Amino acid sequence: MFETDIFDRVANIEDHPCYICARMRRGYLYNNAKELGCNKIALGHHFDDVIETILMGMIYGAQMQTMMPKLHSTFHPGMELIRPLYYVKEADIISWMNKNELEFIKCACKIAEKNSCESEEGSKREEVKRLIKELRAKNKYIDTNIFRSAQNVNLDTIISYRQKDYYHSFLDDYDMDE
Repeated sequence: MFETDIFDRVANIEDHPCYICARMRRGYLYNNAKELGCNKIALGHHFDDVIETILMGMIYGAQMQTMMPKLHSTFHPGMELIRPLYYVKEADIISWMNKNELEFIKCACKIAEKNSCESEEGSKREEVKRLIKELRAKNKYIDTNIFRSAQNVNLDTIISYRQKDYYHSFLDDYDMDE
């Protein structure tokens, strides 16, 4: 374990504090892992985090993207990020936690804690979590459908997409279909 002052440093940032905090925490993890001679960091994101991220990106970020199960670090050469709980549902983790009489920290973030305690809405993630719960009441497959939508992308029916630095529009090939 190591300590940082990241939460204090982002407490007064108004523009995208969660994004900045996550980047900073990940940077600290990479740096400390490298100092220990490690080449990977493992994060605890689970299946529900993935589907929430997909919807949050669409609803609030106007983008279609997902959280990858593993990736090579862009800013830390030779380092890799893995998410071993990627396919595990949050309810299963909670069930396992309860069965083994364990307690996990809810969130160490002062901003998320403040938002969820002082605001009727809470965080955007909490809002999306509630939305998925409402949708699940109408369609028990909603979780899987959201997840699979990111696997079943038909590029022939997408208006545009970006891959690395290349932007492709359906108009690029439109006349070739005649």
